[in-house]
Amino acid sequence: MKNILLSSIFLVFCFHSSIGQYEHISITGLIVDAKNKAPLPFASIYLKGTSIGTVSNIEGAFVFHVPSKYEEDTITISMIGYESIERVFDDFKDGAHIPLEEKVLTLDEVIVNDKKPLSAKEIVSKAYQSIAINYPSKSYILEGFIRDLQNEDSVYVELLECAVKMQYQPNQVKKIPEIELVALKQSYVTEKHPWNDQWERKNSIIDLVEDDFIRFDYGPIKAKNGWKYEVESVVPIGEKLAYKINAVNKPFYEAQFFIDVDSYAFIKIDYSRRAQSKRYYKRRLANGQQEQYYNLVFEYQYFKGKWYLKYQKEEDVWQIFKGPESKKLIFTKYPKKELFINKVVIADLEAYSFTDNLDHTQSVENQAKPYDPDFWKYYNFPVQTKEQSKIEVYLKEANIKIDE
Repeated sequence: MKNILLSSIFLVFCFHSSIGQYEHISITGLIVDAKNKAPLPFASIYLKGTSIGTVSNIEGAFVFHVPSKYEEDTITISMIGYESIERVFDDFKDGAHIPLEEKVLTLDEVIVNDKKPLSAKEIVSKAYQSIAINYPSKSYILEGFIRDLQNEDSVYVELLECAVKMQYQPNQVKKIPEIELVALKQSYVTEKHPWNDQWERKNSIIDLVEDDFIRFDYGPIKAKNGWKYEVESVVPIGEKLAYKINAVNKPFYEAQFFIDVDSYAFIKIDYSRRAQSKRYYKRRLANGQQEQYYNLVFEYQYFKGKWYLKYQKEEDVWQIFKGPESKKLIFTKYPKKELFINKVVIADLEAYSFTDNLDHTQSVENQAKPYDPDFWKYYNFPVQTKEQSKIEVYLKEANIKIDE
């Protein structure tokens, strides 16, 4: 696959094209900080009033495909900590970078209510207590794109990219979603360490979606004893404002929360734990695994009065030893999984096309249909970065050698 990101990317009204009976408009762009011109990763680009959208990649670049029936609509571009902007499609014809203005407020600049301001811990506690009213109480479907990239001893060994649909029960029903594997974009697996044959978790989609602080009621959202909280600032998120709260539980744990000032919804959760000077937060597993680092990120989007998942990342570092008591290090694993949501479906679910076809016990690539270029031509997912393009070329060449 050719690298979509060119050396000079401007926001351009690119083309009208058709796929089947639908015409599409495609725009590309580079989102940057207005002050220092640095690229802004994971900014949201979406049709105003809808949940149809995409995000910029880590280099700030994006491609957004929109059915032409929306060409009179408004596109909103937003990012946590920056003022949102709105554009119409005609604005893109002249081409431009998209600068976003950073905006940070102090607590004194935000009048939350007439009562005494809440402490950081009280804000987190209230957010936890407000989960039932802020997140969906009815079934819904998320459409999205999953990327699974794995590395062993600084050598890339696997890349999986696929489109999925996920049907969720109401948030209070503590179950992972039913999943439809819609299409496989690419899957490259080179020779992994033999240890993986016995111990590796085969289905990366299930491995990702089963970790959900909000749905399964665990993690740093509970404001338990041992955690220390501090309000750093108040920042814009779209048309809303959010408390930015830093939290630590020494020596191993830290978290950052963005919590809506009005509804006290968790908008973003960034949680990490790491070993410190050969001290660990849990014992080594029976198969010799010792986790060195774990990072889990959730970001939510507001749609029709509720908050729905927008982005999720799980990233780990595991040292693999010969056994649970052994000091002999065999190798180190660096798995990273990401989920990017490009559409939320909440109405007429009975008429919506969905098939629960994912076998949780089997690898994703072994369940996928053959690659369909027409499907991917106008599917919204983060565009490939220069580094990702190099990784893909490397894995493709390694795959060829293995097949030979």
